[in-house]
Amino acid sequence: MLHIEDAGTCGPASRGAVHEGPEPGPAHRRAPRVWACVSALLALIGAAAFVVLPTDAGSPARLEVPAAVESPLGPTGIREAGPTDDRSGGPPRLPPSDPVRLQIPALGVTSAVVGLGLRRNGSMEVPAGAFPVGWYVGGPTPGELGPAVIAGHVDWKGERGAFYGLRELRPGDAVVVDRADGTAAAFRVDRVERHDKSDFPTDRVYGEIGHAGLRLITCGGVFDEGAGEYRDNVIVFASLVATG
Repeated sequence: MLHIEDAGTCGPASRGAVHEGPEPGPAHRRAPRVWACVSALLALIGAAAFVVLPTDAGSPARLEVPAAVESPLGPTGIREAGPTDDRSGGPPRLPPSDPVRLQIPALGVTSAVVGLGLRRNGSMEVPAGAFPVGWYVGGPTPGELGPAVIAGHVDWKGERGAFYGLRELRPGDAVVVDRADGTAAAFRVDRVERHDKSDFPTDRVYGEIGHAGLRLITCGGVFDEGAGEYRDNVIVFASLVATG
């Protein structure tokens, strides 16, 4: 089963092991029955199981100067939404459109985005390697009303994953998602949390919200050598602040 652990998607064998998370309640919009750390169990992708030790978690990923963003929103990826961005007077939002690229300037990360559905056993699919990241197709698209969920590996077979540095994000950092319709959605990080996988905050991740939000999830915390997986999940909560 897939599980979500702290810094990056985790899993036993590939060290991107997947862990089972709490089952979302009926009020959650198309939320998966269980979550998995994006460093998926090799078994889930049909690979032979073997253990690769985790990448050095002490090596920083945050850049001193954020990378420039390739986006209609300009080089910073943040352009405050004006009063005409949403006629309702509420927070800016966009119609549904699948995400195709994710950029995190503070970490210098640019990744394609693939769709992740559910397996027959109700667990979530996971990316097949360190890159790309995956968007849960059962939830809102980034920029749409509600919590869009994107998961990625913290590492994979000794290689840094797309979400290796997720734990280093800070409130105010930008996350930009380019969408299939040519638009872009810029989010500002509200907070970064780490939770034991047995205490995953299902309601706050999948529950209904009154604005366009984004959740980035990976594995983190202590790597359990015996279990071959991380013990925690790192979750970034962000809100839409601009569109382009």
